[in-house]
Amino acid sequence: MLSEGTPRTGAGLWRAIGVLVLLLAAAPIVHRYLVAYPDDQWQVDLQVYREAGRSLLLGRPVYLFETEVPQLLPFTYPTFSAVLSIPLALLPWGAAGWVWTGVQLGLLYAIVGLAFAPLLARAGRFAGLAHGVVAALCVWISPVGENIRFGQVNAVLVTLCLLDLVKGSDGLRVGRFTLRWPRGALVGVAVAIKLTPGVFLVHFALTRQWRELRNAVLAAAGVTVATFLVAPEGSLEFWTSALLNSDRLGPNAGSSNQSLRGFVLRLYLSDGATTALWGVLALLAAVAGFALARALHRRGSLVGEVAACGMVAVLVSPVSWLHHLLWGVVVLGAVAGDGRVRARAVTAVVGLLLLWVAWPWWGANLLAERGVPTVLARAVQNGDLWWACLSLPAMWLLVGRHTPSQSQVVTNQSRSV
Repeated sequence: MLSEGTPRTGAGLWRAIGVLVLLLAAAPIVHRYLVAYPDDQWQVDLQVYREAGRSLLLGRPVYLFETEVPQLLPFTYPTFSAVLSIPLALLPWGAAGWVWTGVQLGLLYAIVGLAFAPLLARAGRFAGLAHGVVAALCVWISPVGENIRFGQVNAVLVTLCLLDLVKGSDGLRVGRFTLRWPRGALVGVAVAIKLTPGVFLVHFALTRQWRELRNAVLAAAGVTVATFLVAPEGSLEFWTSALLNSDRLGPNAGSSNQSLRGFVLRLYLSDGATTALWGVLALLAAVAGFALARALHRRGSLVGEVAACGMVAVLVSPVSWLHHLLWGVVVLGAVAGDGRVRARAVTAVVGLLLLWVAWPWWGANLLAERGVPTVLARAVQNGDLWWACLSLPAMWLLVGRHTPSQSQVVTNQSRSV
């Protein structure tokens, strides 16, 4: 709902300059992937979404249709995502790629504003410029580039979950009004778009945020049921068949799968050993990640809470492509805090620099080089996975220890929505 509030002062000149800084920083990446990229690889994931929307409009099977040669990619998301893709289906193909890239840059700007809010606030009247500079630095990390390259949807998921947990209690100021929603509902919408944000439902249960859990489940169920009424055949196909077939996601053992399962698959063990080892590692990651998220929730570190859940999603999911590490932007914001603690600031900068490197692709190239030890090449190939794993103890040591306990405040906020 919208409630009238006091106008928020000044985007102003510095904010405009900050946005310009982001656009200038993004220009080489956009040129590479939208102008110089081969036509047969152009926005291939966006094409999947768009074709799913077209399938609904044309009455063809959503989950049987594949994109053109050489990709031959099927649609793998819940049918609600196909419904949301209908506007893309109505746009000319060339325009859709540019529009979606603009949306992604806008969402990255929003994510940075939420995740780095304490740091940006220290810039005072130059906060708008600082916002653009931090976003410009983040646009060059590998996961952001991968999202732009493929036309991916991760920026939408991260924005929904981050906005929900960080602003769900107070609402979001839009001009003279404040936009409010039941806290947890946006997480539910994210789950209906793609299942991986379901880790937040587990987190809500573990932290006894029952109202948020209820709102999330009702939102996810509501849009899913509504989608079933609009597209019953596609919905039935997804929940009874497509969901259970992980092979539809592509080669799970490839370099681009940076989940724990991807790591285990690249060990090329027997099927039984692979399943057992993955199960143990995923359980350990889930226990550690949810314990961290619970601790940060009790201390009132809402950004850290989101970051920890995001890393759990990356680690325990059967498939986590490189672009899923967009959650890393939230991790960097949580670690940086307001920038006053030197260890946190330095760690955030180091983490940013490490994400600038496309470790999996570099490792894959090393595997093809003679004279490079396989163990070293494999270690580099799993670089994003190591980053995700190390982010958990980093947040535990730096965010948890340097955030005063606000458990009572968080509890009261949670009950008020």
